Amino acid sequence: MPRFSVIVPAYQVQAYLHACLESVLAQSYPDFELIVVDDCSPDACGAIADEFAALDPRVRVVRLARNEGLGPARNVGMERAGGDYLVFLDGDDTLVPHALRGIADRIKETGEPDVLVYDYARTYWTGETVRNQAAAHLTEQGPAPFRLADRPGLLKLLMVAWNKAVRREFAVREGFAFPPGYYEDTPWTYPVLMTAGSVATLDRVCVHYRQRLRGSILGTPDERHLDVFTQYDRVFAFLQARMETHPESSKELARWRPVLYRRMADHLTTVYTRPDRLPRSLRAEFLRRARVHCRRYRVPGAPARLPVRLRHALLRLGLRRTYGALRLASALRRRTARVATSLARTARTGLLRLHYRVQRCLPLRADRAVFAVAGHRGYGRDPGALEEAFRRLAPHVRTAWAADRVHHHTVPPGTRRLAPGTAAHWTALARSRYLVSDAAFDPGLVRRRGQVLVQTRAGTPLKHMGLDLQEHPAAARDTDFARLLREAGSWDYVVSANRHSTLTWERVHPGGWTTLECGQPRTDVLQRATAADVVRLRETLGIPEGTVAILYAPTHRDYRRTQRAALDLERVVRRLGPRFVVLARAHPRHGGPLAASGGRVLDVGDHPHVESLCLASDALVTDYSSLMFDYAGLDRPIVLHAHEAEAYEAARGTYVDLRSFPPGTIARDEDELIGLFASGEWHGARSARLRAAFRERFCPYDDGRAADRVVRRVVLGERDLPPVVPLAERRPAPSAAAALARTPLATVPQPAGPRTVTDSL
Repeated sequence: MPRFSVIVPAYQVQAYLHACLESVLAQSYPDFELIVVDDCSPDACGAIADEFAALDPRVRVVRLARNEGLGPARNVGMERAGGDYLVFLDGDDTLVPHALRGIADRIKETGEPDVLVYDYARTYWTGETVRNQAAAHLTEQGPAPFRLADRPGLLKLLMVAWNKAVRREFAVREGFAFPPGYYEDTPWTYPVLMTAGSVATLDRVCVHYRQRLRGSILGTPDERHLDVFTQYDRVFAFLQARMETHPESSKELARWRPVLYRRMADHLTTVYTRPDRLPRSLRAEFLRRARVHCRRYRVPGAPARLPVRLRHALLRLGLRRTYGALRLASALRRRTARVATSLARTARTGLLRLHYRVQRCLPLRADRAVFAVAGHRGYGRDPGALEEAFRRLAPHVRTAWAADRVHHHTVPPGTRRLAPGTAAHWTALARSRYLVSDAAFDPGLVRRRGQVLVQTRAGTPLKHMGLDLQEHPAAARDTDFARLLREAGSWDYVVSANRHSTLTWERVHPGGWTTLECGQPRTDVLQRATAADVVRLRETLGIPEGTVAILYAPTHRDYRRTQRAALDLERVVRRLGPRFVVLARAHPRHGGPLAASGGRVLDVGDHPHVESLCLASDALVTDYSSLMFDYAGLDRPIVLHAHEAEAYEAARGTYVDLRSFPPGTIARDEDELIGLFASGEWHGARSARLRAAFRERFCPYDDGRAADRVVRRVVLGERDLPPVVPLAERRPAPSAAAALARTPLATVPQPAGPRTVTDSL
């Protein structure tokens, strides 16, 4: 008996069915059967299902003699199912990687509930992925399992079958089945949730809900959208019958009537107001039937906000013209507001440009400096290290930090806070002598005579940058190379961490600037930290004492429209045992966390300072993130997870061949990565030798005084800068779990498959 029966009805989804079935068969959790129900589809759905069945014995194909519809097709799949739990998936949607493993683990943790509700994300043709806005109701905090009465907010989720795993024995015992017609999920999901003796939630996206441009049921005008009334008749009939057959729970069941009424009224309003669902000829008929249903099932005194009550009242009274007039007035108000906002924005932009031109005519202030990082994020990185050095070595220079208001709390006391796009910001840009950034300076900035522009860039370049992106259109996207050259021509200094960076920046950002090969300022804090600092950081992050903390920081994949986690972090920590925790830090462009924070996987994607995460960890696992160059200065183990190495190098290009010159040991897949940590190779002698050679090449100046050298040269005008401390004389950065990291981990279970780790990929 398999753990899961994944049921996929297929009708006219030949363009998407392959991706759907592939997403199921590629799951890391193998204990399932896949039942594809060919609903007499006129296209190639049946042939595609047969191909998968021929390749994998877990796939079974069921053919219907005639087209029955989505609900009856699912019923046929349920009749053939033999798994412990039923998982439904539409033929044009997909399971995310490791979804079944996450569902199985949560079911086990919560004691085999009748229903497990998990999350989904909408995916668009552009590649954009947007998570369900009501995901807060899926929180795993609090007791589990529970009954619906304990968490009634679950009824605010999308009432569909494919975001739930239902225990098959429970569904069979209660006789649940899908009805024919459109909106067949409605009379299934409400009874299932209200009847379940135990419910649990999984706060994790498990399904990608494809938003098709055309061809979907909900996006096709059809008279079958009137089926929504019949489906709600079934819901209320079920509730009434349940109250009669279970008088002992009738009081509890009665509490759901006002909730169901509100949900029905909201649903009917949505169908009525969507122009892509109802033909114009049926709108009057729909409103007439909606009036009947609202009067039939309304429960007086059902609490709701005033705008919601107004919509429900108009629907209940059948005031079509009034409803239309209010919608028109609301649309007109929104359009007027948009036009007014656009005009106000245009006027404000013109006034700010004029203000900036006036400020440029005023004298420069030699005692002013403005700092910023890419995206106007919070205080930190190389500009943050330089700002601190400005205040310490050149206290006569008043510093200001430009960041969005949500990040102002990160700016230290004594540093002026500037909001980008304000008059104060443009005044500072026009009259400050020193401007420091690690990305392109603000558009519209005109460098004045006497201004000093310091560019720190974003660390040591590993992937192709600047003009070299012309060879990689997937990564370059809409880069304006002419503007890039104009921008580089305005710089005075570029801070370089090593000779490799110097040679690269001078080629890909050509200009008349001066190179300051002084080291990476943001790594100064890594060299100056004490053991007490490390302990404090680990306590702040919630890292248990005596554990090995692995910082996992993969980079962004330019060649993918949608990003996905390459590692199942929950499985990694489960296989390694309780002595390991993982700090998961997603790239800013990833679009969400790498994993749900819980247990021994801690989501640190929103942590403002990656340097603190480096200090708190005992090892770094990454692929092509330039963070490896900063981390190497700590002299702590680095493990490369070489996932899709060839694809990444072809799409983005790299300056360093990490296969022949890695900063540590290399793992080609998840099992090999687990094996490296289980066997101790991650911190062995070979790892130390590779790291030493890597540090010698890329961290020659990272001795904790890089920012001081930059400020002394640029601001104080010194030529004889403090000498660099040789690598051999630098003290290693303290690690709270260093002693544990050196002990053999013989109790960790070994993963299946080969254990040999080679130097190359």
